[in-house]
Amino acid sequence: MSSNRKIALLTVGRSDLGLYETIINLIENDPELDLQLLVTGSHFDSRFGNSVEEIEKKGINYTKGLEMLLSSDSPQALGKSMGLGVISISQAFAEKKPDILLVLGDRVEMICGPLAAINFNIPICHIHGGAVTEGAVDDMIRHAITKMSHLHFVSSEVYKNRVIQMGEESWRVFNYGAPGLDRIDKKKLLNKDEISGKLNIDLNNPTILVTFHPVTLELKDKEIQIENLLSALDKFTYQKIITYPNNDVGNEYIIQKINEYKSKYPEKVVLLKNAGNLMYLSLLNNVTMMVGNSSSGIVEAASFGLPVINIGTRQKGKVEPPNVITTTYEIDSIVEAMKIAYENSISQKFKNLINPYGDGKASERIVNKLKTIQINNELIRKKFIDIN
Repeated sequence: MSSNRKIALLTVGRSDLGLYETIINLIENDPELDLQLLVTGSHFDSRFGNSVEEIEKKGINYTKGLEMLLSSDSPQALGKSMGLGVISISQAFAEKKPDILLVLGDRVEMICGPLAAINFNIPICHIHGGAVTEGAVDDMIRHAITKMSHLHFVSSEVYKNRVIQMGEESWRVFNYGAPGLDRIDKKKLLNKDEISGKLNIDLNNPTILVTFHPVTLELKDKEIQIENLLSALDKFTYQKIITYPNNDVGNEYIIQKINEYKSKYPEKVVLLKNAGNLMYLSLLNNVTMMVGNSSSGIVEAASFGLPVINIGTRQKGKVEPPNVITTTYEIDSIVEAMKIAYENSISQKFKNLINPYGDGKASERIVNKLKTIQINNELIRKKFIDIN
C-alpha cells in the first residue's frame, strides 16, 4: 500500500476544471502525492458539452459513478441533486480514504464535498474564498465552504482579510493568487487562423465573446436580462461567439434565447456548448472584447489585456481590474460600454496590464502546502477568532 499523501480533488463542471489544470498536473507528477479526482455535476451533462471528455482525453484516472445531476433547472431538482451528491461523495470517501479534500470556488454542487468530508474529519482546503458576488447564491455557498474549511487559498489581500474577518485563524489563510492564471502560456494557445479554422469564423474581423450566466438572486428578471443583452449585441455588426451558461437555476431560458439568436444570424454567430480550456483561453487572447457576467472576465481576461463588459450584479463585490467596465442591465448602458471597449481594443489600451490576481505560480504554492501541512489535531480543531 502506498504511503503517499492522498489528495481528493472535487470538480463539478467546466468552470472549475480549467482553473484546476495546473494543480492536477503537479499532483499527478509528484512522486509523494496520489491524486483522487472526484468528477461529478455537469461534467456528464450533454447539454453542457460533456466536459468529462476533456479529462478522459488526457488519460487522467477519476472516480466514476458519482451520481449528482438531474436534468432540470428547477430549485427542487437542484436540491435533490445536492442530496445525491453528498451521498455519492460520502461513498467515495469511505472507499478512497483521502488525507485531504481540495475544493474550489462557490458552485452549489461544490459544497457537497465539504458536507460529506466533515463527517470523516477530512481536512478541507478551499481555493477562492473571501470573494463577494452579491448577485448570486454562490456568495452564500462560498462563505459556507469557508467556515467548513481548514486551509484557505485566496487570490487577493482583500479576500484574505475577509476570510479572517469571518473568524478564521490567520495562519490558515494564504494569499497565493488565482491558479487559473497558471495555465496561461500564450505560446501554446491557438492563433487566429487556427481558431478561425475550427470555428468557421474569421477572427481578423471584430469579434465579441459572450458568456452570460443566470443571476440566481434575480431569477424573476432573467427574461429581460438576456433579452436586453441580445438587443445590445444587435446594435453591432461584429461577429459573436456565445458560450452556453452554467447549469444554475434559470439556464434553460438563456439557452433557448441564445439558440434563437444563432438561428437569426447563422453566419455571424458561433454557439459553443463547451469551448474547452485551450479554446476558451485562445479566444480571450484573440477576440475584440468580452461581454457578459462570467468570473473569467474579472480574473483571467486581464492577463490578455482584453476589454471586458461586466453586466449587472452577478460579480458585484469582486476586485475589478481596469480593463473591466461594469454596466446595468439597460440596453443603452451595455451599448455605450461596448463602444468604449471597442476603442480600448483598437488602441490596445490594456496591452501591458498587470493582472492583480497573481503571478502565475499559485498552483505551485498550493500543492506545496498540501504536501507539507501537518495533519493533526491543530489542523482539524478550528477556533473562531473574535474581532476585538
